[in-house]
Amino acid sequence: MKLKKTAAVFLFAMLTAAPALAAELPKELVPMGEVVGISIKTEGVEISELSYIETEDGSYSPAGNAGMKAGDVIIEAGGKKIETVADIALALREQGGRELRVKFKRNGSTLSAVVKPIVRDGTALLGIWAKDGINGIGTITFYDPESDVFGALGHPVSEDTGDFCDGSIHPAVISGVVPGKAGAPGQLGGSIDLSENNGEITTNSQAGIFGLLKESPALSQCPIPVASRSEIREGDAIILSAASGAVKQYSVKIESVYTKSEDMRSMLIRVTDSELLALTGGIVQGMSGSPIIQDGKLIGAVTHVLVADPTKGYGIAIDDMLSECRNAGLYDKAA
Repeated sequence: MKLKKTAAVFLFAMLTAAPALAAELPKELVPMGEVVGISIKTEGVEISELSYIETEDGSYSPAGNAGMKAGDVIIEAGGKKIETVADIALALREQGGRELRVKFKRNGSTLSAVVKPIVRDGTALLGIWAKDGINGIGTITFYDPESDVFGALGHPVSEDTGDFCDGSIHPAVISGVVPGKAGAPGQLGGSIDLSENNGEITTNSQAGIFGLLKESPALSQCPIPVASRSEIREGDAIILSAASGAVKQYSVKIESVYTKSEDMRSMLIRVTDSELLALTGGIVQGMSGSPIIQDGKLIGAVTHVLVADPTKGYGIAIDDMLSECRNAGLYDKAA
């Protein structure tokens, strides 16, 4: 997934004798298609890549020599919890260049290593490039004006959803498009205004990211009915995308519908709109979350592009996205 700058299954609460009832999921939602900036705080600090330092004995990375790799997430250093890159710098200073025991996560397992930093001009270096969060752009799928609940992306920001702490959404502006071609997915380019927080992300799941907007956005669409999975059919549909800088409707064709979608892939779609094909080559990174509408109903969202053929990609059923809202208790909170 590429992120850059910048909503049912008809399940209703059972009536019981209890005085408090769970909130009903909505029958109508506003399909969005707006591109937003997404800022995610994750547990620990991720090593984006190793950095190799020149020494008298050659070029090497202290962290790499200790067995650490790109993608590892540092959660503790020198016995102290690590939440930001600044925490690592502080731990290194406190150790004064001495060996540093580091705990980190890799593929769901917690490991440890003892790293001997290299000291340059009084600064201890681990030989890593690191990041303490994820910033990018994505597309909002739906907004519920009755509750301020929103859903976006249709897939997680990070496959390791357990590392998610919290996040927020921000205004974003599209600055350009790199069209996709066979073997090379394209992407939307843009910038995020992190100074303005438009909403809180409370859930990062296999079905997308979800949360509450702080205030009602300007809407370019009206609420429409939400379709159940059984209503999705092969044939013509449309998607809403802001790839051009403004939200527009583009024609697609649903080529296959999957009755079971353990991996959240509910349908195979193909872009047929000549304008979108000329602009993006099909589906590009940053379009994840683009709402899919068929027969006047919201049926799902674009999630993945086929690398071998960017005119095609997968979509998730809105059933799955709203089920995640229910499981996360978002409608209970909104109620």
